[in-house]
Amino acid sequence: MNKELGKILVIDDNEDILLAARLLLKKHAHFVQTESNPQKIPFLLNQEKYDVILLDMNFTKDTATGKEGFHWLEQILERDPSAAVVMITAYGDVEMAVRALKEGATDFVLKPWQNEKLIATLENAVQSKKAPKFGQASPKEGRKESRSTENPFVGIIGDSEPMQNLFTIISKVALTDANVLILGENGTGKELIARAVHQASLRKDKVFVGADMGAITETLFESELFGHKKGAFTDAKDDREGRFEAANHGTLFLDEIGNLSMSLQSKLLTTLQRREVIRVGSNQSIPVDIRLICATNMPLYDMVEDGEFRQDLLYRINTVELRVPSLREREDDIPLLANYYIKTYCEKYKMSPKTVAAGTLKKLQKYHWPGNIRELQHAIERAVIMSDDHILQPGDFLFLLQKEESSEMDIQDFNLESVEKIVIQKAISKHGGNISKAAKELGLTRASLYRRLEKHGL
Repeated sequence: MNKELGKILVIDDNEDILLAARLLLKKHAHFVQTESNPQKIPFLLNQEKYDVILLDMNFTKDTATGKEGFHWLEQILERDPSAAVVMITAYGDVEMAVRALKEGATDFVLKPWQNEKLIATLENAVQSKKAPKFGQASPKEGRKESRSTENPFVGIIGDSEPMQNLFTIISKVALTDANVLILGENGTGKELIARAVHQASLRKDKVFVGADMGAITETLFESELFGHKKGAFTDAKDDREGRFEAANHGTLFLDEIGNLSMSLQSKLLTTLQRREVIRVGSNQSIPVDIRLICATNMPLYDMVEDGEFRQDLLYRINTVELRVPSLREREDDIPLLANYYIKTYCEKYKMSPKTVAAGTLKKLQKYHWPGNIRELQHAIERAVIMSDDHILQPGDFLFLLQKEESSEMDIQDFNLESVEKIVIQKAISKHGGNISKAAKELGLTRASLYRRLEKHGL
């Protein structure tokens, strides 16, 4: 057997866990050292160089703060900053484990662990220790317009503090195999973030498969995600693999996860729990190994309280949660984004280079952008096409600025569709993009408002 794990140190005050770990890991490692007393960690590290360290979060009985785990993590990293440390944590302490990632841990496992998952996590930790870390030489380098395939942040433009914080968390989370839930408003670039997580992960050389849950009908859900056998239904003329099989060994991205009905949520949860799919028309289960990333602009926690989203599914998909900031939260990035899109559309439409006036940028930064980057992108494209000048002035964005500056509803077209769109825009503007508050003022449910936003392209 190829013992890829090298030398392992396991530290836990539970002797049963130490015994189980020793029996399992000795088949996969050259040497396994177990220790129940964390006070001996400095001595052990002075005596031996370990390829990976498995460290419990809590040692003192009746204590669940994780303080000891964080203390010993700090002690280990002080002695060896490159150490691969995997934290052992209880199911309810995932929040602490994510904090440990931010403080230098390589990954974490939940106890009671699954043997295969533990081995895979430790192997990933060993590999990540050997792999060069991206972005360390210059945190800002390559995060604006670089097209290098080695850069996981390709296409993500941003130098503001909220984006730098997001990059840092991605750097930590990506090297683990934890499921990721990406939250953010429409137009913030959630799919780009999902691809960045994949590109920075150990699965980057494998496939990235995406599926829009909002675009898959109830009747085609199982066929699209799990595949089907020939003859399973009228149009099933051949065997077909679903998205799960297509993403095997890679990353599966499920966008608009909040749009799933309760019955489809149940089917998805069953597949995630079993880690296998059964094609429509077949009884044979097919194991799948995927890294799952989900995204939504819907308030899942509120939906759980309202009985619109399964709590157990939410727990399953959000081991780590990433929140993508809205454009109004990162107004410092608007000049970067504006210049990038101006250059892009000048080249696309074969126009002479254009720039944007400083006064225009200031006004763009004051606008609340309910449609976020997507709205800014479309506004820039229109301005580039319509302007006869080489410098874009505030007047080139008048149709946007008037929305913000006018306190009255300027209704020139009494078509009900147009009026509805204006009213929705006003409500969202009034509440700073807060969908729940806007929906309440409009007398709609959140789901109804989301449907109208999609209908009007907002």
